[in-house]
Amino acid sequence: MIDLHMHTVYSDGDKTVAEILKLCEDKKLEYISITDHDSCKQYEDEAIKNNTIFTGNIIKGSELQAVFGNKKFEILAYNIDTNIMSKWLEKYYSEEKLIEKQKIGYEKLLDIFDKQGIVYEEKNIEKPKKATEFIEKFVYAEAMRHPENYDKIGEGTKSYDVFYRKCITNIESPFFIKPVGRPEYKEVIDIIHKAGGKAFLAHPIEYEFENILGFIDELKSVAKLDGIECFHPSANKQQREMLLEYARTNSLYISGGSDYHGKLKPDIEIGIGRGDINISKEILEWL
Repeated sequence: MIDLHMHTVYSDGDKTVAEILKLCEDKKLEYISITDHDSCKQYEDEAIKNNTIFTGNIIKGSELQAVFGNKKFEILAYNIDTNIMSKWLEKYYSEEKLIEKQKIGYEKLLDIFDKQGIVYEEKNIEKPKKATEFIEKFVYAEAMRHPENYDKIGEGTKSYDVFYRKCITNIESPFFIKPVGRPEYKEVIDIIHKAGGKAFLAHPIEYEFENILGFIDELKSVAKLDGIECFHPSANKQQREMLLEYARTNSLYISGGSDYHGKLKPDIEIGIGRGDINISKEILEWL
């Protein structure tokens, strides 16, 4: 069994690298990739550099933000030269730039909340402890403390993930925030390939785009996409089969993972997601 999608304290997970390696060892995983958001710092951690915890294979990876038109999404980079990738990441995700993005995101979402009549008390909005945290989550948490907001936010009240996909990144939503400071899709693809890696569209079903296969077709017409994350908790069995069929028909590689974050996604477990993921190492023909 393998798991090629998980997060640590180097982005928005709550476990250290050592803790993640221990969980993976306990699960007897054969291959893993720690894909922190827009970072390779997890691979500079002593627990990996001098690994005595995990006896399986580690594929160096990262989950990179990208934009295409007004659509926000993520690309998983695997088998990368982390030195090359880290130098590029500083262009968009240095500590200073992340703090500035938090400030912009905070101001934009509060402005939208004001225009939409969303009730909140600014003094109660928790401040992020790390530059890598998404400030919008804290603003959303405060809005959810006021039941009078539920009708206005609608389906987005289910969870922050739903709010992010259905509202913040949905151009049709009054809560849509135009992408700022994210690299264009082609630039992301180019740096992954320059770093000797392969690029996979992360969790396609999670975006809930109207025509996800058509969207993938568009991406492929602009820059080479190597594969798709077909196995992910956001996709049910039928959706996974659809993605697998598309990948095979279009000569794309396959990846998959739990998208483990720890307490942030308490129903997700390393290796198995919500209990129905069991990914075979046979999909790793691209290694």
